[in-house]
Amino acid sequence: MSAIPPAFHQNLRFYLSGPAPCPYLPAQVERKLFTRLDGDSDPGPAVVNAALCRAGFRRSHDVVYRPACPNCNACTPVRIPVRVFQPSRSQRRVMAHNTDLTWTRADAAPTPELFALFMAYQRSRHGDSDMARMTESDFAAMLQEGGADTHLHLLRDGAGMLKGCMITDNVGDGLSAVYSFYDPDDARRSLGTFLILALIAEAQRRDEPFVYLGYWIAASRKMAYKAKFQPMQYLSPRGWDWWL
Repeated sequence: MSAIPPAFHQNLRFYLSGPAPCPYLPAQVERKLFTRLDGDSDPGPAVVNAALCRAGFRRSHDVVYRPACPNCNACTPVRIPVRVFQPSRSQRRVMAHNTDLTWTRADAAPTPELFALFMAYQRSRHGDSDMARMTESDFAAMLQEGGADTHLHLLRDGAGMLKGCMITDNVGDGLSAVYSFYDPDDARRSLGTFLILALIAEAQRRDEPFVYLGYWIAASRKMAYKAKFQPMQYLSPRGWDWWL
């Protein structure tokens, strides 16, 4: 709790979740420290979300959380300092391969087109998850609950077809990549990587210092890809530090 701004302690109520199987590391038990964003709170939910993001928390709907696991500290908050970011050779190839795509910013409002792409992605990549069973109202809540400063960044091809979406929070000193989904049938484009590269470029255009990527987990294949975006910073007990 020491990384949370002291002024927020008296206004926020934190909870500890019950134990559950870790979705990333076998045989590990997951617990979370969390609070809920309240639209009537002072300061407002966008301010609270931004401060907690800088303290290593992540947002899902109106819940802001960070791991508090009893026997594991594998989840490491990471962020990209965009002013010094250098794409790798493979990332430059991804960028060159997607020059035909356009990147636009939109309000966090659900549409049938967005929901169709979201479900196609879930059924292809996470078919046995709860997200693959979400309804349109569930999807709308995912985009709009919490009152954070949230926008969508959309990728479209030359024919106007939606190819990808990044749900993004503005957190004051940068952009937080909340969740991304994309066309699962267009693997040659590496759209997951390109969405992050496009968000970095967006932060650079806006002169924002950081892109927050959430948690890096070295032993998890699902999360290890984040280490490919260098240079990077991680949150240590001493504060944000440079990745070595």
